[in-house]
Amino acid sequence: MPVYSMTGYASAQHSPGAAPAGNEGSKPGAAMRLGLEIRSVNSRFLDLSFRLSEELRAHEPALRELIAARVKRGKVEVRAGIEGTGAETVREPSVRMLQRLESVQDTVRTWLPDAAALSVAEILRLASADDGGSVDWDQPLQQLASQALGELVAAREREGARLAQMLLGHLQQLRALAQQARPLIPQLVEQQRQRFLERWKEAMALTEGAATPEAAQDRALTEATAFAIRIDVAEELTRLAAHLDEIERLVNKGGEIGKRLDFLIQELHREANTLGSKSAALELTRISVDMKVLIEQMREQVQNLE
Repeated sequence: MPVYSMTGYASAQHSPGAAPAGNEGSKPGAAMRLGLEIRSVNSRFLDLSFRLSEELRAHEPALRELIAARVKRGKVEVRAGIEGTGAETVREPSVRMLQRLESVQDTVRTWLPDAAALSVAEILRLASADDGGSVDWDQPLQQLASQALGELVAAREREGARLAQMLLGHLQQLRALAQQARPLIPQLVEQQRQRFLERWKEAMALTEGAATPEAAQDRALTEATAFAIRIDVAEELTRLAAHLDEIERLVNKGGEIGKRLDFLIQELHREANTLGSKSAALELTRISVDMKVLIEQMREQVQNLE
């Protein structure tokens, strides 16, 4: 299965034909055009928002169901509206529409004498809404939404493939850093062993004074415990390698992997931090820092995957 990003954009337009025949005042060649655009960005869950013109608001539930069937995560915004096209972008209201608006205005001002008169812009807007209401936009809107949604999913797939390749590249770099760290472990063990022996000699020297052999033995055990904990970076490298293998498996598998990858990235960051905190050599510290930089870059990429 492909890997999908949560970022994408698509738009589509549809012109059903000439203006409805009942508009005597409509200019020749004028028509209505349906426009729709969908954009999506990353989000923890599926968050749908719609900005539809008045004529299309009744279709929101159908659009919501259509999108939810193909998009599982992300903040998705849908905009759709109807506008006039042709030689004249402003549609001239019919005489019948103007008479109706005048009648409604007179009725309102009979009861509300202080009500403001309709402006030209308001008259044009009301006339345009009436024209749009005479067209059945259900099927054109569904077809347009399906077309735009297909383009959006394709865009998310292309972006997801690019992010997947970047993740796989970062995995190879992390494996290379881990390979650099493994040969350093014997050297670190020897350094810690020398430090332990020095402290052991100090502890044994105390037995000649006030300290008892039991005190020297206790201190030796304490130093040995600290020594064992301090040098145990091989365990972190082993867990890190296991996490890298699992991330690679998920990326190659595809599908809805964003949340699982986010958890694994957190585990990688924890292992890199522990590796740095246990470091007793400058080179191992550098490797730990380089790992954390790569892991942070991976985290930013993973947060954009579905």
